[in-house]
Amino acid sequence: MAGATGVLRAALGSALGPATLALWVGGCCDTRRGLFDPAQCDVRPRVSKGSFSPDVFREYPVMAIIPLSNNARLFRMKLPASKDVMGLSVASCIHVQAEQGGAKTVRPYTPTTTNFTQGYFDLVVKRYPDGMMSSHFFGLNVGDKIQVKGPFPKIKYERNMAKRVGMVAGGTGITPMLQVLEHALADSEDNTEFSLIYCNISPEDILLKDRLDDLAERYHRFRVFYVVEKPEEDWEQGSGYVTLDMIERKLPAAEDGSMVFVCGPPGMMRAVCGEKRNEQSQGRLSGLLAKRGFRANAVYKF
Repeated sequence: MAGATGVLRAALGSALGPATLALWVGGCCDTRRGLFDPAQCDVRPRVSKGSFSPDVFREYPVMAIIPLSNNARLFRMKLPASKDVMGLSVASCIHVQAEQGGAKTVRPYTPTTTNFTQGYFDLVVKRYPDGMMSSHFFGLNVGDKIQVKGPFPKIKYERNMAKRVGMVAGGTGITPMLQVLEHALADSEDNTEFSLIYCNISPEDILLKDRLDDLAERYHRFRVFYVVEKPEEDWEQGSGYVTLDMIERKLPAAEDGSMVFVCGPPGMMRAVCGEKRNEQSQGRLSGLLAKRGFRANAVYKF
């Protein structure tokens, strides 16, 4: 795995810069208190000056395909011009459309490049046995094209919207967390402290670990704790599943000025915070974060 992360580091390079973009979401976030109203949160698209369209699907060719693990790959997609940027607000996703056997499917993905990256954007895709979209991606070659529409804002992130932000991610659920982290940590006027619990099956399945470790090394405001179901003999971090003890030790306390972002597979979501009802509703807060004492308006489910 060390070799793979080294190849990834060389391929990705660095594209960080000062965070200066104006951000938007559908009226769901009260940035004065670092809280949001789940009942008002939606995913309405915002017209952007970047390369994407929120109204129609556009085609983008594959520039490179980089293995991340035995079942996950990074797909680098070419923007129309070398100086083009995505034009996404943080945090936002895009929709990818694919057609197989006459049937169309659309899935949301969060780019892992920043708004200051010119000429391309990256998508991390994990392959699932019965996943139509992931099978489509894993059948692509360099030069093939994907259809993209967006951006679709999720939650508006603004500098210092909270004193402390905790994060719990599983698998490819790391992508919106990375989008927020790279945006906020590069902003010298943002003093928010971030702590992340990142869950995977094994150490080899940890996606983008080199980038997360690099952020933790460069920024004192960010700490990361890895949890794996199947640890190796020399594994020194968390084992098994996320527990209340981990939440208490690794995430901020449930008090004013604290928020928690969560993104991962259904089982993890049910255990940590409860599943979303749909894309327009956050659903009821339950699970470990409710036991810890967090209120619904201090937890956001991607």
